[in-house]
Amino acid sequence: MQQKWGVTARQFGIIFLVFGLTGTTTALLTRYITAWLGMDTDTYWLWKLLLRIGMLLLGYQFILLLYGALLGQWAFFWKYEKKLLQKLGIVRRTKQIAVFASGAGSNAEKIILYFKNHPSIKVKLVVCNKPGAGVISIAQNQGIPVLLIERDPFFRGDSYLPYLKEQGINFIVLAGFLWKIPDALVAAYPKKILNIHPALLPDYGGKGMYGIRVHEAVIAAGVKESGISIHLVDEHFDEGEIIFQAKCTIGENETPQSLAEKVHKLEHRHYPEIVEKWIQAGRV
Repeated sequence: MQQKWGVTARQFGIIFLVFGLTGTTTALLTRYITAWLGMDTDTYWLWKLLLRIGMLLLGYQFILLLYGALLGQWAFFWKYEKKLLQKLGIVRRTKQIAVFASGAGSNAEKIILYFKNHPSIKVKLVVCNKPGAGVISIAQNQGIPVLLIERDPFFRGDSYLPYLKEQGINFIVLAGFLWKIPDALVAAYPKKILNIHPALLPDYGGKGMYGIRVHEAVIAAGVKESGISIHLVDEHFDEGEIIFQAKCTIGENETPQSLAEKVHKLEHRHYPEIVEKWIQAGRV
């Protein structure tokens, strides 16, 4: 149980003490209230049953939080209570997103603003691998914590997985993130990592195909259409299951820069909405 809860031996002892004190206090209060209400062996059984249920559903939970706070374990017991309320359907479970981005963060900003007041989906964290990137300022302006990551811990260490789990991250959304996601992270979040690519996959994807390079390759190929592909992330570059695509035409005098503008508009229009549908549809 100690390992499952992720607590120290001292915390483990205090937590069990809180449970013991709560059970004892609830039992004593139930007896006191029963006597105060004048209930005895002749009282209709249903009234006594309702009192006990009320004490378990309300009194016990309140007393548990009270003792938890008094003994310095409020965070643990509040988390415990929220899980219980979510199971009972009283509190809606919030799905928490980490947005990974490397650059200016225009897609990240659209996602953050889209979910700012969402009832059940929240952008909890922005992860960035580039100090000074524009996405950092965007996150800070919106009051979202930023995790600035380094190459060695990300690829050869724990991939920051313990921190992501500690923050309660349920889904990862890539928004212009230029590093390949390590296999350990893919395994920890199977079908829970989403990416957007500025072309119509499976063409014009793979290692090194990002940003203006993609649009240069599309125009050089002489095709008439380009667009965006939103796909799940697996162990390979741009090879995960495609869940959405949108297209735009390529004009005769199209340049990589003008095509990039068209594609950006598609990204901003569709990505936040597809993220929402993907999470709510339970594709994971």
